[in-house]
Amino acid sequence: MTATEAARRALESAPYWARSLLSFRNRLAPLVGLNATADTRHSDLLASLPLMHSDNRQMVFGYDDRHLLFRLVVDVGEGPADGQIVGVTTLVRRRSLMGWLYLAAAIPFHKVIIPSLLTAVERPCYTASRRR
Repeated sequence: MTATEAARRALESAPYWARSLLSFRNRLAPLVGLNATADTRHSDLLASLPLMHSDNRQMVFGYDDRHLLFRLVVDVGEGPADGQIVGVTTLVRRRSLMGWLYLAAAIPFHKVIIPSLLTAVERPCYTASRRR
């Protein structure tokens, strides 16, 4: 599996509740001075995240905001025997008090959302049209 396939499986098949939380976040963010969406003029998108770097083993998505810098990294590496290890990591650099407050509120959700995204990666019969 390439990083592109792993990222597509994870991000394009997010559960309904996770997509609903993101939609809520996008409506709330401008009210507190955060960007609801990223500047996408010079990037490819996957699940509304701009692509910053891509190769067979790693994809990096993200955007910069006046309050924080956000990155989502999908890594694919060799695992035991004939398997692979897929990891998803979120990295955030806080640039202001609002960034600190936002991240404090977002961390509990990320701790639930990221594992749910990884379950889609391990499904053998993945199709993006089977979202629920």
